[in-house]
Amino acid sequence: MKKIVLAGGCFWGVEEYISRINGVIDTEVGYANGRRKNPTYEQVCTGTTGHSEAVKVEYDQNSLSLYSLLKKFFSIIDPTIENRQGPDRGTQYRTGIYYINENDKDTILKVVQEEQKKYDKKIVTEIEPLNSFFEAEEYHQDYLKKNPNGYCHIDLS
Repeated sequence: MKKIVLAGGCFWGVEEYISRINGVIDTEVGYANGRRKNPTYEQVCTGTTGHSEAVKVEYDQNSLSLYSLLKKFFSIIDPTIENRQGPDRGTQYRTGIYYINENDKDTILKVVQEEQKKYDKKIVTEIEPLNSFFEAEEYHQDYLKKNPNGYCHIDLS
């Protein structure tokens, strides 16, 4: 099993979309690469902690490649917009790929290079090693499964 952390705006929709991909074993929403230990949702929303809303993804590399996972991820985000996805605005809604294994960096860069050809504007998605990840509050975990009529900027149909 491998893990990677993906940020694509509000983590509710990203988690629900990613959890439906064959080969994904588990997802967990949380706060990635910020400056504060164990931040709360309210603190992250102030924009002062430096965290992004993100999804830790555990997947079976024998049935889902990182390349395929990232291609699917890019299909639900606009990687050229800084600090916003859909109507959600703020630094916590930036897009990012936070890798745990340094060996994944080449694949990430390859996918970004391929995706860049689709856009006139530069891709601004962060590509960084995962420095920190703090699990979000329980009510955020699997939010759209618990609240199927909840808001989501991603088309999950």
